[in-house]
Amino acid sequence: MAQRATEKFAKKLLGESEIEAVLQSLKQLNEEEARIAVAETLGLVHSLVGNVKLIMKGVRCLDGFSQLIF
Repeated sequence: MAQRATEKFAKKLLGESEIEAVLQSLKQLNEEEARIAVAETLGLVHSLVGNVKLIMKGVRCLDGFSQLIF
């Protein structure tokens, strides 16, 4: 009941269309943030896989120093 009264008050205060515009902007920001997080995670996984491949080939040691392969 109190939440409904708060919503009615906010709609009167700001105007319903303004509230909808703000909510739409918030939705877009959330979606953009999610896309950025996915891109960063993908970059980290790609880098990790590349490093694991180098370690498996013997090009790179776990401590970060390169070793010579004969």
